[in-house]
Amino acid sequence: MHGASEAQPNPNLRLWLRLLSCTTIAEKRLRRRLAEQFDTTLPRFDVLAALEREPGGLAMTELSQRLLVSNGNVTAVVQQLAKLGHVSVIKPEHDRRSSIVTMTDEGRAHFATVAREHHGWVEEMFAGIGADDRDQLYRLLAVLRGSLDQSEER
Repeated sequence: MHGASEAQPNPNLRLWLRLLSCTTIAEKRLRRRLAEQFDTTLPRFDVLAALEREPGGLAMTELSQRLLVSNGNVTAVVQQLAKLGHVSVIKPEHDRRSSIVTMTDEGRAHFATVAREHHGWVEEMFAGIGADDRDQLYRLLAVLRGSLDQSEER
């Protein structure tokens, strides 16, 4: 018999699961389209996006911090992008242990094409959300982000 005796799921857990499912669906869709249409990966796209915002390049450590991944993961992705001719890696004279990654002209052209499509895919996925709902969700997610930051400090 179902009824009042059944415990209701924790509202915070329900919210977490909803956020996770939405993120997972969107990420899988983007990963699949990047692979099918551009023979690339989301990590490669993310590295190029970070470099697009920094024309002077980024140190490998800074790149890994911005992408919230390990140095080893970034190194592997950067090596792949270098083989494709999309980035160059330079070791500064003053510190041969560090590396500065910059996007090549070929990488910029490739990224511009992929980013245009990526933008369209995101627009398509969010097309069912009205402007007011989108703006409210954005504000609420900012509140969640603040809560996450505060909980890390505790």
